[in-house]
Amino acid sequence: MKNNLKAWLYLLPAILFLAVFMVYPLIDVCVYSVEENYNFASQQATGIGIDNFRHVLSDPYFVQALKNTFLIVIITVPLSTGFSLLISLGLSSVKKLQNTFQTIYFLPYVTNTLAVGLVFMILFKKTEYTDGMVNLLISWFGGTGVDFIEGPYWAKMFVMCFYTIWVVMPFKILILTSALASVNQDYYKAAKVDGASSFRIFTKITLPMISPTVFYLIITGFIGAFKAYSDEVALFGTNLNAAGMNTIVGYVYDMLYGNSGGYPSYAAAAALILFGIVFTITYINLTVSKKTVQYV
Repeated sequence: MKNNLKAWLYLLPAILFLAVFMVYPLIDVCVYSVEENYNFASQQATGIGIDNFRHVLSDPYFVQALKNTFLIVIITVPLSTGFSLLISLGLSSVKKLQNTFQTIYFLPYVTNTLAVGLVFMILFKKTEYTDGMVNLLISWFGGTGVDFIEGPYWAKMFVMCFYTIWVVMPFKILILTSALASVNQDYYKAAKVDGASSFRIFTKITLPMISPTVFYLIITGFIGAFKAYSDEVALFGTNLNAAGMNTIVGYVYDMLYGNSGGYPSYAAAAALILFGIVFTITYINLTVSKKTVQYV
């Protein structure tokens, strides 16, 4: 009994922190989401219902944000994880310069997001003074330049996905390189004695052994991509609706503080829709992982 009391006392600060900054806000969001015609000034609503969800789901800006978010998730998570795995495999085979290359690859992760976004704008944006370095390269190969920042939708989405992959890859490379280093070398020695090919060693030994790490990166990648917002601001500015590049998190922010702000009920409804999407995809991934992920 005395030990249990001591344990609860140790846990009390963390429990209070979670209650104040996670449980209470979640309950508050749920309450806001069902209060119809909520007036922020008078703190009053006309009733309780699901009209806020109907309004959000029929709002063209939210539909566009939902589309953008799903495209970012579907494109960036598999590509960033795959590229990171290939680079990590390469780094694992270069023992002497491994730490140096790891540091170089990790630099984008510790660089300010807005600073990296500014660099990408210089590379891709057309101005009255220059067409941008990328367009110069395209013209050298006989292609036609395009404004990747203020041009067609596909061009802006390309830059957005390229930027997202560039930003998230360093962390994934670091984690995967560490996972590869932890694989027992005896498995590789036994496989070489048996004459196994490099591809078979990768698919039968390396990938199964690091599958928990890969699964972790996929789960966190999905969650991080669904919460995308600052990257878009860094590239396209704060008026993401005008650029057609808003995300669900950006929509929630706009409903609270943006030009169309002052609608906490709509923001709460959109936030819960995002929560439902992330929860569903995470649950599906966890279910699939029981058959595909091998825990040693």
